[in-house]
Amino acid sequence: MTTEHIDILIVGAGISGIGAAVHLQEHCPGKSFAILERRPAIGGTWDLFRYPGIRSDSDMYTLGFRFKPWTSRKAIADGPSILSYLNETVAEHGLKVHIRHDCKVESASWSSETARWTVRGTRDGLPFTLTANWYFSCAGYYNYDQGYLPDFAGLDDYKGKLVHPQHWPMDLDYKGKRVIVIGSGATAVTLVPAMCDTGAGHVTMLQRTPTYMASQPSEDWFAILLQKVLPAKLAYRITRYRNILFQQFIFGLARKNPKRVSDKLLNHVRKELGPDFNVAKHFTPPYNPWEQRLCLVPDNDMFRVIREGQAGIVTDHIERFTEKGIMLKSGEELEADIVVTATGLNLQFLAGIDFRVDGARKEVAKEVLYKGIMFSGMPNLAMWFGYTNASWTLKADLTSEYICRVINHMKITGATIATPTLTNADIETEDLVDFSSGYFQRAKDQLPRSGKVTPWKLHQNYLKDVKLLRDGPIDDEIVFSNPTASAANEPQPMLEAAE
Repeated sequence: MTTEHIDILIVGAGISGIGAAVHLQEHCPGKSFAILERRPAIGGTWDLFRYPGIRSDSDMYTLGFRFKPWTSRKAIADGPSILSYLNETVAEHGLKVHIRHDCKVESASWSSETARWTVRGTRDGLPFTLTANWYFSCAGYYNYDQGYLPDFAGLDDYKGKLVHPQHWPMDLDYKGKRVIVIGSGATAVTLVPAMCDTGAGHVTMLQRTPTYMASQPSEDWFAILLQKVLPAKLAYRITRYRNILFQQFIFGLARKNPKRVSDKLLNHVRKELGPDFNVAKHFTPPYNPWEQRLCLVPDNDMFRVIREGQAGIVTDHIERFTEKGIMLKSGEELEADIVVTATGLNLQFLAGIDFRVDGARKEVAKEVLYKGIMFSGMPNLAMWFGYTNASWTLKADLTSEYICRVINHMKITGATIATPTLTNADIETEDLVDFSSGYFQRAKDQLPRSGKVTPWKLHQNYLKDVKLLRDGPIDDEIVFSNPTASAANEPQPMLEAAE
């Protein structure tokens, strides 16, 4: 029995995987590829999360692909609209035949003798094996199977309904119910107004620490105006770069003059909630803006439901769960019919897959990230990882462009292996991201390191990455080579993808 071989294996059919496939078709024509998706539908995050109000927390002019204009009026789009956009992309570029659903990759082993990855997993419960010259990890950065849930005391005592947003039950009835949402991140800030507006009796956001919140209209008047007077692609490009520059300006200002940005954000909250609301307690974090990601409040919806009495905020620590709800350390008990634990994600790089290089197991925490894309000592493997201070797709597009450049360089030079290689074994490293968010801190010892110098430094700056990835050199600290022995088998034709 022959083993199927393809040039490029893409794991994950979300934004990253779909974008990577389109870039391959455009820049590397003739290369065979397949997209393995463990779920029965495309979309990744946007198919997994189904909680009320699920939406982007970046504008769609930057979260959208560089090659496909976002033309809807809503700049802050809901989950179904984003899924529709992704399905349109798949249809327009004929990607359906390349996507194989219900495929769970379990291991990937590299051989320097054949210059191939051997990938094993299951499809519909049955084992499969295939080989590929390149492995593209487009599976995101968190565990799809399990969201983060703190070890709350007394959790088994609670008699109400406990829900994690990552596993939202579609039949959950919260009309007229008392709801507590634990958390103060993007998910909580989305859920609170959405549940209020769709029938919840009262929603309380219970937070241990406040988060900075930034308001933005859900519709971008500048983009809508341009769409009326310019061709769609040109209007999209102008809006996209205007928003990128604005994001970079705000982030830079927050780092240089955090008080100015903090004052601006908090003054807006005071304006929305009035002089009697305790903004100092409930909306003033103990850190500077952009040390954690800002929470987007489109159309001031969160402030509106608080102002109207549909929702409230409690800032306190949880002592334990009780039969009726939650006992706080202050001694107050919050009663609830439903508790939603919007307590975050569990980070997981490379989808938790077992990677081996020439028989040796590779742990990403022991490697240094190269240009934010590849890993030291791991050949022909690329990972798609977005920005913490801007939209995911900006970096995903750049990653696809760069890897296509590498593949075309190898074609021209005749090389078949590309291995990021540290020329300085004593390179000084730092944490992968300068971010104090809980989900990064919890997984700190599981993350790869970032070098302090290019090309090993992970930038959180789109404009720097444009220069580095789109226009910079390809062969800086990558060793290009060929197999140590001829491949045992010639490439086999691709198997038909299931419809």
